[in-house]
Amino acid sequence: MKITDIILDVDGTLWDTTDICARAWNAAIRDNSDIEPGLTAEQLKSLFGKPMNVIFAALFPGLTPEARDVLAVKCCEYESRFLDAEKVPLFDGVEETLRRLSRRLPLYIVSNCQKGYIEAFLANSGLGECVTDFLCYGDTLAPKGETMRLLIERRGMEAPVYVGDTQGDADASLLAGVPFVYATYGFGQVSEYWKKIESFGELERLV
Repeated sequence: MKITDIILDVDGTLWDTTDICARAWNAAIRDNSDIEPGLTAEQLKSLFGKPMNVIFAALFPGLTPEARDVLAVKCCEYESRFLDAEKVPLFDGVEETLRRLSRRLPLYIVSNCQKGYIEAFLANSGLGECVTDFLCYGDTLAPKGETMRLLIERRGMEAPVYVGDTQGDADASLLAGVPFVYATYGFGQVSEYWKKIESFGELERLV
């Protein structure tokens, strides 16, 4: 198969913000609710990759949907400030591999994140010039597979692949009709995939 385009997940594939998000969200919880702040990076790793509304429903099941939405907005606001203030480390090989790949074929991002998160990644990593386009749950309010399909149609991709690290990513790829490349170093476990990579740099061998 000749790959014409690469679509990338963010969390667990390009970087790991679970520690900084845990700290940011705990600060938001402490300042804006009566809930005891105790989120951990490991807890978030088990949830990242899911749509934001699903994540916050799992974290705050005792809140009403309205109260949960208010706290979720605060968590995202605090997260944005933390990401502006701290440099987040990328997984090994991400920066140099993306820079080389971007000279060979278009790179895209599809994520279940909120609006502004992909922009934060591009600004924080300095890799904005490497990514042709992106789309997220915050833009479409649709399942990741549908979001992926919309971006593929928008850009007229002929033979894309999706690179991710969770079963949700694999399911989204199946829904969109796209071969799935499993990043085994990420947050999840996936049983069926087209190809797998043990480190991000291995992606170059597929193209």
